[in-house]
Order: sequence, then C-alpha cells, then structure tokens
Amino acid sequence: MTKTPSSMVELKTQMPEFTLDDAEGNLFVPSAESEGTLVIFICNHCPFVVHVAAILEKIHQLCSSHGIQMIAINSNDITSYPDDSPEHMIETAATYSWTFPYLFDADQDVAKAFNATCTPDIFLYDKQGKLYYRGQFDDSRPSKGTADGADVIHAIENLANDEPSPTNQTPSIGCNIKWKM
Repeated sequence: MTKTPSSMVELKTQMPEFTLDDAEGNLFVPSAESEGTLVIFICNHCPFVVHVAAILEKIHQLCSSHGIQMIAINSNDITSYPDDSPEHMIETAATYSWTFPYLFDADQDVAKAFNATCTPDIFLYDKQGKLYYRGQFDDSRPSKGTADGADVIHAIENLANDEPSPTNQTPSIGCNIKWKM
C-alpha cells in the first residue's frame, strides 16, 4: 500500500459534470436539486477505506437529513485489482449496509476530472456545485484510533447551517487510486 495524500483541489472549484453506472449497471446522474453533494472516492480493499467503512452510512444519513446527496465512486483498475470489481462492490455495500449510490468509474475519467488521488478522497460541494470542503474524514488512521468522521461531519454541518467553510482542512491520506497502465 502506498500512502498518498489528497491533492487539495482549490476551494470554490466547480464540481465536474458526470454520469456513471452503479455496480449493478444502473445509470446515476447527480441531482441538481440537492443542497449540496458529497463525493467520496473509495474502493473495496484499501485499509484506509475499510477503516471508515462502518461510519459511511451514518454520514449518509446526516447528509440526507440536510438535503445533501452522498455518492461514492470506485475508480480502481479492476484488471489489476479484481477485488474492486462491481460484483465485489455490491458485496461491500451489503456488508456495511450502505444505501448511498456506489458508482463504478471504469474508464477513470471521473477520478481524473475531480483530481482524485487516493481512497478515501473526499469532496463536499455546496448547492451551486462549488467545492466547500476537501480533506480527511478525521485524524484517525488504520493504525491509530477509531474513525468518527469528525472533520467531514463538521464540514457537512457548517454547509447545512450556511456557515463558512472550515478553515482547517487537512489532506486525506489513503491508498493511491489504482490507475490503468
């Protein structure tokens, strides 16, 4: 595993437009009617994602309570990393009782458009599609502490309450996205 930080895209950057299929082949188009959008690049096998996997549904429920849509995207190369295949995505979502869309970026164009670099890589956009938060879930890591999502929860609550974006945004650390060769 290569520890890779998020790229920390400039705040207020416009969210890229995209459509993707979920793991079952259903087309997903982000809603323009939401109060914001949380996009998280994840995969099935990364220890950093496994570390936060159990709290993702809690974060989804918080987002839903504020009218914010939450989307997870897997952009890993499944030829080299078959554990990240759509079939395994369905199993992973069931294991953790995820109810948010878990999408597959087969050609990796969406990850490139977002400038995603690691799993997990987190992007929270406001109602106008402007980047409001990017960074870590919290300061725990697989080798240290229990994930509670404090940083991303704080950002979601600030956005929902029309407060300024958090000033202390620490890069996420995770496994690098497994790019196609």
